[in-house]
Amino acid sequence: QVRLVESGGGSVQAGGSLRLSCAASGDSASRTRLAWFRQTPEKEREGVAVLYTASELTDYADSVKGRFTISLDNAKNTVYLQMNYLKPEDAAMYYCAARTTAAMSWGRWTDKNAYNYWGQGTQVTVSS
Repeated sequence: QVRLVESGGGSVQAGGSLRLSCAASGDSASRTRLAWFRQTPEKEREGVAVLYTASELTDYADSVKGRFTISLDNAKNTVYLQMNYLKPEDAAMYYCAARTTAAMSWGRWTDKNAYNYWGQGTQVTVSS
């Protein structure tokens, strides 16, 4: 079992920065991927960034490359999403997700069905 709790969302002007946090508890050894997704009422949930726990390799959606950074603090069992140069189109509910060895569905890191644990989300608002 893995529990994920996001925090750090808020309102910011375009060009500003926010850092989201996702505190993870439970069986850390079984986690294979940690990712951030986002969703708006108009769009499906989309993958923003992923960190592969074994290698600590990362990948990003094209729309956020060069602006967002995903990182993991193993001591704090917390994954972060540093978001810089925010744009109005980055406004969304942001979700933390984990894939563990117990996951039944296989998929690319951008496939929400490949993750078997989700946080409750944290809202990000960006004003122009």
